[in-house]
Amino acid sequence: MDYAKKKPGSYKTLLAYKKSQCVFDITYYFVRRFMDRMHDRTVDQMQQAARSGKQNIVEGYSDAEGSTEVEHKLTVIAKGSLEELKEDYLDYLRNNHLEIWGVTHYKYKACQPLFRKHNDSEYYMRQIKDRNDEDIANIALIVINQALALLRGLIDYQDRMFLAEGGIKEQRYRARLDARARNNFGNGTRYPSQPEQKK
Repeated sequence: MDYAKKKPGSYKTLLAYKKSQCVFDITYYFVRRFMDRMHDRTVDQMQQAARSGKQNIVEGYSDAEGSTEVEHKLTVIAKGSLEELKEDYLDYLRNNHLEIWGVTHYKYKACQPLFRKHNDSEYYMRQIKDRNDEDIANIALIVINQALALLRGLIDYQDRMFLAEGGIKEQRYRARLDARARNNFGNGTRYPSQPEQKK
């Protein structure tokens, strides 16, 4: 990966970021409509987990220009935050004796393929408007699972790029050796990777 070609804000092109932003917006709507913000600590925890899932993608992608290790670490943190948020939604449904849509549920079957096509918050805001808490929590779970799948794919990609190209320090070291080779070639100067000639 050529990190020098990254542009500010380009994280917004990542599907994982777009889907995580949808998760954040759904959660923001859900906790304000259905939960007791004054007395339930879960409200803050859910909002923070949703925010962390989104913001760590941003920070990791931006920090990748300086450290691939930091990028990978923050992407893993984003995934962990969404896993935590997923559990909070499941707890809400269980504790309020509401139905959890399994993969064979007719509503799950209707929503899952549609949601795979949409990565914009406006779409989901229209879908959840005036719905009850059971529907919105289950919709959130589907979107979270899709965001998690995208994050796992992003983490796998980062791992492959690291194995193929190394970290930023390795890339810079190789670039420095190449620059020295170009500058010194032809004037008899030996650079570190060039073996000394035997006399």
